[in-house]
Amino acid sequence: MEKDQKFIEKAANIFIENGAKTVTMDDLAREFGVSKKTLYLIYKNKEELLEDVVLYLISKTLQTLKDLDERIDNAIIRMFSRDEEMERLSQTNNSILLRQLIKYYPDLFARHMLVFSEKFSQIMIHNIERGRAQGYYKTDFDEKMYAKLFFQLMMSYENSPYIHTSTMTKLEYHQEVLKFYMNAITTEKGRNFMVENELL
Repeated sequence: MEKDQKFIEKAANIFIENGAKTVTMDDLAREFGVSKKTLYLIYKNKEELLEDVVLYLISKTLQTLKDLDERIDNAIIRMFSRDEEMERLSQTNNSILLRQLIKYYPDLFARHMLVFSEKFSQIMIHNIERGRAQGYYKTDFDEKMYAKLFFQLMMSYENSPYIHTSTMTKLEYHQEVLKFYMNAITTEKGRNFMVENELL
């Protein structure tokens, strides 16, 4: 057994379904039909495996977002399509994995989220630049700061003490964040476009 894409993908699915803390190396060895000793020849511990899993999931998410950039020219449509795609990806038990990473592997989570936030922000900045060229977005704000603020807001559902997840679903929260963000950055032309296309 080798460390390859299919192995990482299957391990990622196991962690997504059950959580980072819940799954043991015994569970993984059983799922892969190998001995725990064989598994430890590839990964010295579960945290090392989680590193590869998180990197795989980040890479997969970023590629999905970049693919949208290539397929959709309209900056506003692309933002709403991006939100729909992110929600589709999170319809699995990703929230279990995310919550347990935050709680039990905070250093690992923080390290990779910092990298992810930078790459995600670059995608958002590209969207802002295109939206400005199309006349949909204002020019009087710092695109780097707004991209980071948007990322921070989107990520805060899972770990903010001020959000009651029992009264608002993740989907509802993300939709409100997107509306808030889009209303803040769009010109009159942009807002009219959103109204005409029933995006708000």
